[in-house]
Amino acid sequence: MVELLSVGFVQSALIAAAILGIVSGVIAPLVVMRSMSFTVHATSELALMGASAALLLGVSVGGGAIVGSVLAAAVLGVMSRRGDDAAVGVLLSFGLGLSVLFIHLYPGRTSTAFALLTGQIVGLTSASVKVLAAVAIVVVLTVAVFWRPLLFASADPQLAAATGVPVKTMSALFAVLAGLTAAQGVQIVGALLITALLITPGAAAVQVTASPLRAMVLSVVFAELAAVGGVLLSLAPGMPVSVFVTGISFFIYVVCRVINTVQGRRLTRS
Repeated sequence: MVELLSVGFVQSALIAAAILGIVSGVIAPLVVMRSMSFTVHATSELALMGASAALLLGVSVGGGAIVGSVLAAAVLGVMSRRGDDAAVGVLLSFGLGLSVLFIHLYPGRTSTAFALLTGQIVGLTSASVKVLAAVAIVVVLTVAVFWRPLLFASADPQLAAATGVPVKTMSALFAVLAGLTAAQGVQIVGALLITALLITPGAAAVQVTASPLRAMVLSVVFAELAAVGGVLLSLAPGMPVSVFVTGISFFIYVVCRVINTVQGRRLTRS
């Protein structure tokens, strides 16, 4: 492992994982607060549709993932807010069907197409890392600027609308931010497992704190542990990074869930 840390592509993988940990950690608590876990999962799967179409056409996979996920996020965000989960499921299945078709038609190496499902962080180029960094900066800065209305619209959309907060605009904005994050995550941990970073850290954080700001900080820490830790642990055995990312995320969630249960019992006794 120590020898591998001096290799260029491994260092790029660690940088990419750290950046993805930050941006997904920022988004995750808001996803949980807005009860959009299913929608975000669908967004990541539809990012696969855009990425696989781009792969088939021979254009930028990252660009295709961004276009597919942002368009899907905007549509799915509206559907989710209307409580139309069935329509979300319909669109998800249609997008996955197209993804299967595009991957089947791809004439290149099967492993390249399969990487869209499970991720291929060690194959990231320096250009991909730069794009990821740029997207992360945009997402984090946007959340920082619109933190209060985003939080208010996420926690209590009806009250927020009554006080003049543009809830629909905030929903659309958040959907785009989630789509951008999902698109970048697809290239690293894959479309099937991106929820380990887009949902699990936030779900774990809200188990141990009621403060939105603390939940975001904890979510970033948890996402960093999962993303960077997953890369490090995968080096020696040579296994897919996503296996360790999901394992660490799940372990953190279980620990936080246990802490929440213990704290609840103490409050009940007192």
